[in-house]
Order: sequence, then structure tokens, then C-alpha cells
Amino acid sequence: MSYLTQKTINNNVTFSGVALHSGLNVNVCIKPAEPNFGIVFKRVDLKNNNLVYPNFMNVSNTSLNTTIENNFGARVSTIEHLMGALFGLGIDNALIEIDNEEVPILDGSAKKFIEKIIDAGLKVSEYPIKIIKIKKQVKFTDGERYILIKPSTLSLDIDFQLKYRNEIIKNQRNKVKVYEDDLTDIFNSRTFCLFEDIEMIKKNGLAKGGSLENAIVIKNKEILNPGGLRNEKEFVNHKILDCIGDLYTSGYRIVASIICSQGGHYLTNQLLRKVFQNKENFSILEIKEKNLPHNLINKDLLKSIA
Repeated sequence: MSYLTQKTINNNVTFSGVALHSGLNVNVCIKPAEPNFGIVFKRVDLKNNNLVYPNFMNVSNTSLNTTIENNFGARVSTIEHLMGALFGLGIDNALIEIDNEEVPILDGSAKKFIEKIIDAGLKVSEYPIKIIKIKKQVKFTDGERYILIKPSTLSLDIDFQLKYRNEIIKNQRNKVKVYEDDLTDIFNSRTFCLFEDIEMIKKNGLAKGGSLENAIVIKNKEILNPGGLRNEKEFVNHKILDCIGDLYTSGYRIVASIICSQGGHYLTNQLLRKVFQNKENFSILEIKEKNLPHNLINKDLLKSIA
């Protein structure tokens, strides 16, 4: 398999499940797309103006999820786990048909998205991929929280830290090389919340579909999920998954080093907006395998395809 040419899926991939925040049952069908098509969501429950592009400038909400919206008010929310799966598998082009406003949460991670897409297989084109190469350091700060991006050679490194008063989560940190490390733990890590926050979240009309089947719930010193954690750093690993998915709203894979403390959807989106305000901060390169012997996608996720 050529890792540096554009890819789509080989066959349709379908998902059905409850949406985390709306609580509604939603159906999704990911379809193959031609080279240079990009990733596009299509609200099939709407007759007109139903295409929504997952671009950072189209992000209209970052509270507990990433929501994108077009100029006509058509929205798709909670896109981050699916976008993370597409990023990790190196999928450049796909049409994602969805019959409601929110992507199903499935098990709260990207695990099931990745498994089904791998089962469908990938279709490789002859068109070279494009990447975003960061040229200057850019930082966005929100109180004590911050995220910065700076130049790197041929990798995407994410160094992420959480700081919680809760005795289970505490100060958790992990650093990954997205194109080189085994990211199984990252993509298998579930969304999480504190038990004491659930009532307020539901009062705000969110998490109507939340359960122990799709989220980790922490109450004081106890994890309420019967099976406990999937990996030792599942909390920060899920935040890294969110970060990867949100970074893909840039349109391409990125070569950079990212350091984040107490971040989330809002910080990542604001960072991208700040980066792309100035053309001196980045360049977009067309990559051909003969002049850059580097995969730029994670090969470990493709072992069952190659």
C-alpha cells in the first residue's frame, strides 16, 4: 500500500446508535469519495442545503463536543471521535451521510469506528496527499489552560496534561507520536465525566443518551463502570483522541509538535483559528513518496488492511 497517496474507503460503512447529547437513535453511512473530495457530512434528513464541511471555521459549538454548522443552519455535532478515526487511518476522502444532527457515541471512543472501517478496507488512489507543515510557534491561552503548536520535522507529537482535583484522575499526562506510536490505547479510550456534574449537564439539555455503556463515570474515589478502565491513562488518552479529531478540521494531516495543558475542543479550535490567520505560520505541501520516505499515517492501524 502506498501511504502517501490519497485514500478513501473501499465499501460503504454503516453505524447506528444513540447520540450522546440528544439521546436520539442515529444512522450513519460513510461512502467512498473521489480524490480531492475531502471529508464531507451530508444531512440526509434535510432536503436542501444539507452539506456540512468539518472545517475549523465552521465549528459553532465546543461545549462538551465539537459541532459544525453550514451557512443555512444545518449542524452535525459530536464529530470528534469519527474524525479522529479517519485521521488515524489516513482517510482523505469520504461522504458521511447522517440522518440526524449528532454522530452516534457508540462506546464513547473511536474503537468501533476504526474496526468497521478496517473491515470495509481502503481504496488507494494515485493522487498525492497534502500536509500542513507548521513554520512558527503559535500559542492560545485561556486562564491557566493553554495549547501551543510549534514546528516539527516529520512527525505530529502531542504532549497533553490533565489537572483534576478528583483523586482518580489527578494530574495525568501522556505524550504520543501520532504517526509512529501504537495508538490502540488512544483510540480505545472513552469519554468521561464526574458523577457530580451529571445533573448540571442534563439540566442544560445534554447527555440524554449518556450511560455506563458509552462513558466513564467517576464518583469520588470510585469508577462506576463495571469493567473499570481500559488502560491506565484512559482519561488523558481520550483527550488526545479528541485533539486528533479536532485537528483534522484543518483539512489535512499536520506536521507539528503540540503541547496542551487542561485543553479541550475550545482550545484546539481557537488554536487552529489563530494559526491560519497568518500565512507565515504554516505551509501546505503536496507530498510524493519519492521525495519524502515517511508514512504520515499510523501504520499500526492498517496492519489488517495492508
